[in-house]
Amino acid sequence: MVWGPMIAWYLFLAGASAGAFLTSAFVERKYPDSVKMRVAGRLIAPVFLAIGLVMLMLDAEAGLHNPLRFIYLVMNPGSVMTLGVYFICVFMPVTLAVALLEILRRPVPGWLTWVGVVAAFAVAAYTGFLLGVVQAFPLWNNAILPVLFVVSALSAGLAATSLVGLVLDRERFEQMWLIKKTHVILSAIELVVLFTMLVIVSSGSPEGAASVASLVSGQYAPAFWGGLVLLGLVAPFLIEGYPVFITKKVETGTTSLVVSIIGESGVLVGGFLLRLLVIMAALPVVFL
Repeated sequence: MVWGPMIAWYLFLAGASAGAFLTSAFVERKYPDSVKMRVAGRLIAPVFLAIGLVMLMLDAEAGLHNPLRFIYLVMNPGSVMTLGVYFICVFMPVTLAVALLEILRRPVPGWLTWVGVVAAFAVAAYTGFLLGVVQAFPLWNNAILPVLFVVSALSAGLAATSLVGLVLDRERFEQMWLIKKTHVILSAIELVVLFTMLVIVSSGSPEGAASVASLVSGQYAPAFWGGLVLLGLVAPFLIEGYPVFITKKVETGTTSLVVSIIGESGVLVGGFLLRLLVIMAALPVVFL
């Protein structure tokens, strides 16, 4: 089995889709007047998921080259991939229905939102366990990776929705302290979980140690430190954390807006790089 950038895009977009839907549900409950952000999250969810599914079907290693695999996939309930398909078969119609109701300016039933919330959590978790069940790759087969992917999915979905809030409804967005604090907390958690995973994997096997080394000091180090850690985690943490926890206020000048957009965009870039680097840097265990 060989996975590459196509699967990384799928994992990122599916996770961000779940995160966007969960963000919209949170905004609806805590900030009912923030209509634009609520609608944004509900529109982003089906769009991201649809693009991700196209990436999955066009994956050069299988996809349309072997269509019978789709039939086998849904007939194996013991497989994590099959469970993921079941989750998506629930989540996708719900996101489409909710998005359509928003476009038509009709109220979304509470029960439908709750079904979407449960399905979104299931999809976010599935994107983490999909790699984790592959025992041959120590960088994938560990208990920390699913947690890392779930946290990253929540953060990416929150960032995508927040970008819309920044651009279309900035004044209201700047008053949403719970959103900002959640962003800071998720960045901190993701950073801690990431390095915890790397420490555990590097001490577990020679192949795991080699995979981690390729990330922190090898061929993937520039993308890891510059793209994932600095741009994707540290910069958003500082950008959101400074006004929330230090000054207790947010500057509303153009520079602040640009910096905030960079921070949210960095989360999205980092979320994709996390999945791409985890896939590309993984080395299999050699059985003698």
